[in-house]
Amino acid sequence: MGSVDEVKQKLDIVDVVSDYVPGLTKTGKYFKAPCPFHAEKDPSFYVFPERQSWHCFGACHTGGDMFSFVMRKEGVDFGEALRILAHRAGVSLVPPQRSESQRQEERLKDINQSAADFFHRLLLHPTKGQQARQYLERRGLSQDTIERFQLGLSPDGWEVLREHLSKKGYRDEELLAAGLLVSKDYGRPYDRFRNRLMFPIRGTDGKVTGFGARALDDSLPKYLNSPQTAIFDKSATLYGIDRARYEIRTQDLVVVVEGYMDAIVAHQHGFTNVVASLGTALTEKQVGLLKKITKNLTLALDADAAGQVATMRGIDIAATTFDRRAVPIPTSSGLVRYESILDAEIRVMVLPAGKDPDDVIRESREDWKTLLDRAVPVVEYTFDVVRSGLDLTKAGDKSRALDQLLPLVAEIRRPVMQAHYLQKLSRIVGVDEKELAEAARKTRQTARQSKGGESVLPSSLVSSVRADDPLADYFLALLFRYPRLRTCTTGLAEDLLPNSESRQLLAAWLEGPDLESVPERIDPTLEDYLSAIVNKPIPDMGEEKQETALDDCLHRLRIRRLSDLKSREEALIANAEAEGNLEELRDLQELGIRLNAELLSSFGQPSRRRASRTIWGEGADDIRQG
Repeated sequence: MGSVDEVKQKLDIVDVVSDYVPGLTKTGKYFKAPCPFHAEKDPSFYVFPERQSWHCFGACHTGGDMFSFVMRKEGVDFGEALRILAHRAGVSLVPPQRSESQRQEERLKDINQSAADFFHRLLLHPTKGQQARQYLERRGLSQDTIERFQLGLSPDGWEVLREHLSKKGYRDEELLAAGLLVSKDYGRPYDRFRNRLMFPIRGTDGKVTGFGARALDDSLPKYLNSPQTAIFDKSATLYGIDRARYEIRTQDLVVVVEGYMDAIVAHQHGFTNVVASLGTALTEKQVGLLKKITKNLTLALDADAAGQVATMRGIDIAATTFDRRAVPIPTSSGLVRYESILDAEIRVMVLPAGKDPDDVIRESREDWKTLLDRAVPVVEYTFDVVRSGLDLTKAGDKSRALDQLLPLVAEIRRPVMQAHYLQKLSRIVGVDEKELAEAARKTRQTARQSKGGESVLPSSLVSSVRADDPLADYFLALLFRYPRLRTCTTGLAEDLLPNSESRQLLAAWLEGPDLESVPERIDPTLEDYLSAIVNKPIPDMGEEKQETALDDCLHRLRIRRLSDLKSREEALIANAEAEGNLEELRDLQELGIRLNAELLSSFGQPSRRRASRTIWGEGADDIRQG
């Protein structure tokens, strides 16, 4: 028996959830409470002891097992959730065998932590750190904040840090690899950071991966970061993510600012869902880090021209990095076409001219809250930026505005919202709305054709959820056998795969560059499962049959998920009727209507069973029943 199965056997999900949700109460065979992941008055969060699972029927509209619950509540990955639950269950985990590169990375993190400790002690020194402390006091930072973020001071000398760390047993080549020393063609290496205010930069695990440094005199550059190392990549790092992660998940919102001080001041004043992009526009890697935690992002960058450019670039990166989800649109032929829309909400906080986020927060917490509440959707912000850079009394600038804004409006899938922006664009460029609507339709059609058209999903049979999940295993095996299918899996429901183990393999595959990177992105306890999936026999098939098989598999997973939710909803209704809880009964009946509509839509699509029987080959019936 593996450690994951042993933990599941020894723990009960009701006991686990109760530790985090004190208001969990028994109702018939089930337990319910207000959802711990979003604010609500009426309970929509249920725990199902027989299935050892949980589900939120409210805003979250997702669920899972005890591992996914702890991951979501604690803001940790699968490996850490396993360790938390294993400790509770008294299950001993075999320490994972670390590769040489992993041991080297841990060594570099230890070196950086030693440097951070040294810098921090120097900042707190009564005389040596006085100037830096006075600067921080002028910026409004409290002593508690200085200690929580472990701010520091690098000494005004060429080899002070080098000598200190060498006494602790660290060699020059290690300090160079950590980015703490600079090497020249002649002479000994010397300290990279000298007489600077130091900001330790930590990864999501809280370990120091690098440093940001601000000059305390006229030295240039004013800000200096650690170089690229084996553990530090500026483009893949967000300052404060270790402290902000839990609150980002709780609020389901992240606010991205530009500088270290912006993030620190925000945290000091209670806005703990704020992270900093290390002085640059958002990168694809940074957005990839955030999308694991939330789908709601607000950019709060400088209001000057450079800030606008950075914001627009951040918007573009976010829009292309966040996942997209399929939305069903009925067609005149009776089929259902699926269009892809961005599965995220990106907004922009427009700051007062000449003020940074930390200026606004220190002057008035209420003003910051107001600006956050008034953050505008990206389309609105883009309209404003484009208009501000053009003279719309000139025909040429009107044409440029149309070229820049029409493709953006064409991508809006919500009819009412699109009509609003078409009307606004019509007023700006002086073109009739109907003409713009037709142009938007052609623009969208051209874009769709260039992407290979929209997909029509196949029909399927209903299957039940089981711990041993051949359907999920077959789905994963298809993806690993045919990597090109990864592009066909955007917008999947979080709980499409019921077991956390399957979800972790899927996430590692979708987020990594290739199959070879998957073992590095999963917890070592899942390596045997990964090996079984990779070695699962899959018949050879051409590209068209690969896509058909994946379509069929995905649809079966969706039908299974909906059917499972429907069975839970029916059981809860029966329980509410037995207890005479009319208010809960009404809410559950409304949920049942929505689920019926989704199931009817799914079952009403054309069948590919004949094709899939040929594609899936031997054992297909077993998989269908799984």
